[in-house]
Amino acid sequence: MNNNSIFDGLRSKLENEEWPSTYLFKFIMPNDNETISKLLNIFSTDNKQNIQPSSKGNYVSISIEEVMFSADDVIQKYEQASTLKGVMSL
Repeated sequence: MNNNSIFDGLRSKLENEEWPSTYLFKFIMPNDNETISKLLNIFSTDNKQNIQPSSKGNYVSISIEEVMFSADDVIQKYEQASTLKGVMSL
């Protein structure tokens, strides 16, 4: 992990939280089944998911609630998601 991570601001906010805690991840991405599957595979199967297509169906909004054990765990999930083409973290 580098010191100039794009997630540094998020990390400093998360470090003030008590862990473990349920964290809500939110993403917007193209409506592509392969990429959706890759994103969902980053997370455990024991979570709450909501997948909502856009009005024209070109994009999907994905919300995932999962128990995380530290700020580093949350950042790691976002870093993994950032490697997927077209996935935007909110």
